[in-house]
Amino acid sequence: MFGGTLALNTFGESGAADAPFAQQIMHGQLETERGFTLMASDTPPGMEHTRGDNISVSLSGDDADDLRGYWKQLSEGGTVSVPLEKQMWGDEFGSCVDRFGITWMVNISRPQQG
Repeated sequence: MFGGTLALNTFGESGAADAPFAQQIMHGQLETERGFTLMASDTPPGMEHTRGDNISVSLSGDDADDLRGYWKQLSEGGTVSVPLEKQMWGDEFGSCVDRFGITWMVNISRPQQG
């Protein structure tokens, strides 16, 4: 959906080669074609987490058309918690849970007066 360049490093590549979680992702980074950066990682054994509600992903910028397109794709088949619309602070903002159970927050910055 975002396109771009994906870089992945496993726990095994970072010194835990014999660990049962060696093939899990320690650091994942997506540099999108439009200049956004998304980062993520797996949760290794021993770290407490609750599957599905343990993260929220925030996507923000000032390219309204691109961000509205991402919003449409992310919210399709999911649940909209906060509709993507102008908020009291002046930006457009929305929150949804995608079809995989991940919470997304999308913020479209208002144009800066200069």
